[in-house]
Amino acid sequence: MPLVNYLRIWLASARYTIVRTLMFRGDFLIWSLVELFWMGVNLGMIAVIYRHTQSIAGWNEFQMVLLVGTAMLIQRLLMGFFWTSIFEMGRNIRTGDFDFFLAQPGNPMFMATTRKLDPDGLLNALVAVGVVAYAAHRLGLHPGVLDLILYAGLIFSGLVIHYSILALSMSLAFWLRNAQGIEGTYFTLADFGRLPREAFRGIGRLLVVWILPVVVVSNAPARTLLNGFEPRWVAWALSAAAIWFGLAVWTFQRGLRRYASASS
Repeated sequence: MPLVNYLRIWLASARYTIVRTLMFRGDFLIWSLVELFWMGVNLGMIAVIYRHTQSIAGWNEFQMVLLVGTAMLIQRLLMGFFWTSIFEMGRNIRTGDFDFFLAQPGNPMFMATTRKLDPDGLLNALVAVGVVAYAAHRLGLHPGVLDLILYAGLIFSGLVIHYSILALSMSLAFWLRNAQGIEGTYFTLADFGRLPREAFRGIGRLLVVWILPVVVVSNAPARTLLNGFEPRWVAWALSAAAIWFGLAVWTFQRGLRRYASASS
């Protein structure tokens, strides 16, 4: 199927989601405020911690705000574009409702993981952008156009990494009867992305920097705004995105063959 047709399908799904959201404005407002509250809690914790110290792993207060704002931006984009669809995919596989996606003319993985949007997550992504801009202003940063383009590219690569890890995890539902608990595990791992890489040592660094690069996801773009282009960080972020996306697609395709054979 041509890419333009996938864009049309996605736009139709986005339009449906927005119309449905407008039908339940109170629900949208409440969840937007809940997410905004948790973002405020994270920033408030930074303010409290830095009342008692000048530096954490070599990062000052507004450098940390920049890092946390970047992590929140990636997480809100993930929740806005993919979160609901990916977790519904696991339930649909278990119940057999996944046949709905197999009957459609597009790629099943695309159809299953992009069907719904969460506008409240996308709205708070704009708040996260504001947090990053405020931190950059307080730090006296003046990134050029190329720096901003590189920052956006690394945000996208981080989004791909998180999407791939979640899609791979939920694809295990093709083999497992129950994939519950993945959501909570993801949030626990994603929280590490709000910390500097320098804060990790030993096994912790091996796990969240090299194996599951949730720290690289946020540290790479934040360091780009702070220090400019750093080839090592860029190369690792892009490589991790390509590797994890490849693993996610491979796992999904293997599971899809198992699902098809089980229902035939």
